[in-house]
Amino acid sequence: MKTQRNQRRIVAAALCAALTLGLAGGAYAQQSNGTTGGTTTDDTSAGNDNGGGMPQIQHKGDVAFVSGGVGQDESKALQHAQSQWPLSLRFTGPGSDFLADVHVRVVDAHDGEVLSATSRGPYMLVKLRPGRYTVHAQYKDRDQSKAVTIPAKGSAKADFYWTTQ
Repeated sequence: MKTQRNQRRIVAAALCAALTLGLAGGAYAQQSNGTTGGTTTDDTSAGNDNGGGMPQIQHKGDVAFVSGGVGQDESKALQHAQSQWPLSLRFTGPGSDFLADVHVRVVDAHDGEVLSATSRGPYMLVKLRPGRYTVHAQYKDRDQSKAVTIPAKGSAKADFYWTTQ
């Protein structure tokens, strides 16, 4: 009898400890780190700080940018956000096919590089200071360059189109 009672107490204590650890682990996992559903280094679109289907904002030096638009939600979110970013870029191919993996280099009026990044989709939005820039876009082995002027208020757009994929 005494052995059975001790065994029940041990099982009850082990069960209580397991439940306590499980609840504590769940509470720890739910603690907010300032990011909704991901980390600030996560550059995918799912569950990030930007919300509404926007891809994660990335930084290269002083320049912030976001790229993507492969899925419909992400594409619509980027199109909607264009007016809030100083520079909007779009990359398309034959038949208006959206392109990804376009290497983008932005240089200032003094030929100083301000951004070098690869677009994760057909849209790239870039926060630049007002001024004159040249955007170099390379898709596969084909390069294009376009001059853009970022106004003090408003935004600039540049569309890049490649005839072959």
